Amino acid sequence: MPSGLTYRFEQCMEAIPYFQLLSDEQIDLLKNNSSIVEYRKKENIFRQNTRTSHIMILFRGMAKVYKESRNNRTIILRIAKPDTYLGILSVLGGQVHQYSATAIDESTVCFIDLKVFNNLILGNGKFALKLLGLISLDGLFIFNRLMAQSHKQLPGRIADVLIYFADEIYGNNIFTFPLTRRELAELAGTTKESFIRTLTEFKNDKIINLDGSNVEIVSREIVNTLSELG
Repeated sequence: MPSGLTYRFEQCMEAIPYFQLLSDEQIDLLKNNSSIVEYRKKENIFRQNTRTSHIMILFRGMAKVYKESRNNRTIILRIAKPDTYLGILSVLGGQVHQYSATAIDESTVCFIDLKVFNNLILGNGKFALKLLGLISLDGLFIFNRLMAQSHKQLPGRIADVLIYFADEIYGNNIFTFPLTRRELAELAGTTKESFIRTLTEFKNDKIINLDGSNVEIVSREIVNTLSELG
């Protein structure tokens, strides 16, 4: 195997959460049953209602994970960052993907054969326990977001989006939205027009600075209060 490709597979293995709990033999087994796929911006990684066959780990770029309903409404469930699993709730929970994932920018995904990964789980209790914790956190995050969309008023939902990008995605109160306004509205559970109007109100009230997709949260205290009060 060419040295460059070997290095990339090493990167892929290191992107597995808690890979340090795996033995050298288990890492080699995963490496020999993996493939690396690169995706262009806006290219589908997997689609809702297609069959599951691999564990997917994003180790470069970002992806949006979203659910499509029968009336063509889309809800963005979360933004996937590097070194995270894609679609693991569906892969380990059934034979069909329950949602879709699309690359937000140029992204690289490591595909691991599902049967091999399942055998690894059976043979490594510590790794399996950590994986169970990640799956639980993933499910709880989606549950809490959907609950917030059902019970919070629009300013609270927009505040949640701002906090999400500042804390979970970028770790900074200054960031650039990686999504279109329509996609941001899908993340907030509202319409594009309502999202833009509320974001403009935040700007006019000097809660945020906004220049195109570039955002600075000026008053984090107000944003936090809007999120908490809903």
